[in-house]
Amino acid sequence: MKKVFLMMCLLGIALPYYQLLLFIQGDGSMAQFWAEAFDSYPASMLAMDLSVAALSFLIFLIYQRVQRRINFSQFIKYFVCLFLVGFSLALPWYLYDHYDQ
Repeated sequence: MKKVFLMMCLLGIALPYYQLLLFIQGDGSMAQFWAEAFDSYPASMLAMDLSVAALSFLIFLIYQRVQRRINFSQFIKYFVCLFLVGFSLALPWYLYDHYDQ
């Protein structure tokens, strides 16, 4: 199962950044990115769904840290992954690290 989580980590980096690269190559700007992210109801639904899931994971990480179930360096690792790459990396990496526990 750990191999599956590791594969999901790799896909969680590659797939979103591939789409971002295609967007940037097409003369995309950050303003245009946010406008298009909420341009239609389906896109808004997906963006909001992902936002709630990522926020839930962040609250879970904070709770885990307060309860001392993860150390500070682990918290920072998942936090940085969540905000620099995304939920698509942070959650699989957390699951990879904690599968045997």
